[in-house]
Amino acid sequence: MPDSDLRPLERALEAWATGAYEEGLRWAVPALAAQPDNPAALLTTVYLAHKAGGDSGGLSAFEAAAARAIDAGNLPLATASAALANELGFDADPIYELVASAFARSSPRLKHRAPPAFPAPGPEVKPIAVSVKSAELLEQAKQASATALEGITRADGPLPAAPLFSSLEREPLKAFLRIFEVTLCARGKAVLEEGSVGSEAYVVVRGELEVTKKATGSSSAIQLARLGGGALVGEMALLSRAPRAATVSACRPTMLLVANKQGLDGAVRASPDLGREFAEHCRRRMLDNLVKTSSMLRSVNPAERADLVQRFAIRAFEPGQALVSQGKPSEGLFLLASGQVSIVYQDAGGESTVVAQLGPGEVLGEVAVVLRRPAIADAVAHHPTVTLFLPRERFLETMRAHPKVLVDLYELAVRRDEETATAALSEAAPMDDSILV
Repeated sequence: MPDSDLRPLERALEAWATGAYEEGLRWAVPALAAQPDNPAALLTTVYLAHKAGGDSGGLSAFEAAAARAIDAGNLPLATASAALANELGFDADPIYELVASAFARSSPRLKHRAPPAFPAPGPEVKPIAVSVKSAELLEQAKQASATALEGITRADGPLPAAPLFSSLEREPLKAFLRIFEVTLCARGKAVLEEGSVGSEAYVVVRGELEVTKKATGSSSAIQLARLGGGALVGEMALLSRAPRAATVSACRPTMLLVANKQGLDGAVRASPDLGREFAEHCRRRMLDNLVKTSSMLRSVNPAERADLVQRFAIRAFEPGQALVSQGKPSEGLFLLASGQVSIVYQDAGGESTVVAQLGPGEVLGEVAVVLRRPAIADAVAHHPTVTLFLPRERFLETMRAHPKVLVDLYELAVRRDEETATAALSEAAPMDDSILV
């Protein structure tokens, strides 16, 4: 994307992402002057002014940015206002209190209303010329911020419930908000890399992210989604150490909230309700993703999926731990939610051969459960892996309720049985060729 396609505030964020605070300020100040009621422009101007050595309103400016973001229904931007004030050494507790009170589960302002859309382009503005010296630039930032603060009015209108956040009451929500910090991502930079292991989750404050996944058997990537303000990505990493299932990159200069597992664990210790709500959110997200990636779940009538999924329990496995053991009955059917599992065949001489790698959305244990015979290979967790598990004793009952799934599983079991046998024989062939008779 050429620079000419960037909006003025995006140019400020792009400079911010590289640490060029004064350059960013040259775009943020005219953007704020053109739209003094824009909370993102106010927050960007105030923060960059502080980083460039000036003062454009102190804590009151961050509070004002948060208040306007709240009235716009933008919880991530309001939270970013608190986090940036906190980063600069201000006591941001009043801002966190303001945000938590507005968006908590029992808030009287929460109503059914559409969430904020992608930011409007805004008027065209020109940057402050480089000939304007730093002192004058900071003075213009101060004046623009003061003008914006004079026009502050509170709307106190209805707000949209924010996924996950608005499932919490005020104190747990406040504790959750406090674990987030602000980070900037320049265009084209990866936020998450497919296959990497991380312990951070991100919320889009402003900007746009692209989600891509490598195509099987190809070097190209498939675009899965584009995400805007309010989107939460990577949150499964706060519960599981499974590799990232996709790559997430910034399409435009993007402001993000970032939280790590250590911060979440501390907040959960202080507020167990947060842990329960977060785990339930991740469970729902995991199931939503499985419906998109699992051919077994996609084949089920949408009206029947909830009943089918409720019959499964969640089971997690560490690297090297076996889900299924060759020569033994399977405990049940596994649907992989995250991570990776190696299918390993052991021949009569004890030699092991990896015949397949299975990832999210795939099924294992079907040969032993459907064909009713011992497993023909080991299934071993290659990474930390989370599964949906259907116990063997509940299999027939579940298949009676969902016969279409049984047909699909039977076809898969027969195909997998043949593939494993073929792979095992092909590995044995070179050894046979070396025998002299």
